[in-house]
Amino acid sequence: MKNLSDNQIIESILKGNHSDYALLIDRYKDRAFSLLKRILKDEMDAEEALQDSFLKAFNSLKDFRMEAKFSTWFYKIVYNTALTVITRKKRQIEKQMLSIDEDFELKDDNQAYSTSNDAKEFVLKMIDKLPPRNALVVILFYIDNLSLDEISKVLDISIVNTKVMLHRSRNALRDVLIKHNYHEEIL
Repeated sequence: MKNLSDNQIIESILKGNHSDYALLIDRYKDRAFSLLKRILKDEMDAEEALQDSFLKAFNSLKDFRMEAKFSTWFYKIVYNTALTVITRKKRQIEKQMLSIDEDFELKDDNQAYSTSNDAKEFVLKMIDKLPPRNALVVILFYIDNLSLDEISKVLDISIVNTKVMLHRSRNALRDVLIKHNYHEEIL
């Protein structure tokens, strides 16, 4: 069963074999959870958003067009769910009269460097320091190997804007690495 394509699994689900949805969950839960943790910066929120994403995808499966890749469609749901969580949290904070600072800040960089065992782990920690959209673009492109076209669909922006965002994200990540004199080993 695991050798089935996403589209074959979806066709089976649409025919009434709802238990086959577990195959899609197993296939995408780890990557989606990782993305959500990086965007939301909270494991509990990420777990809740992951469940919501899978539920939304299941309920909308009949609307999925088979000419698109399921992963792209699902990542868009995951991203939009994360944005909803962020928006809800911001509203809660605004109600409590706290200010929200969305500027690009690097906190605890030295701690991340000192607790990292290898370059890849350190770079992932530095990606976490980027603003959520920038981190998402880097993760989708370099870790999940999505194309620029697929990323533009996930973020619902043009390919040109996706390229610009990826370029800016790379530059921001490079600046972080240079700040810590870590660029020689990484870049």
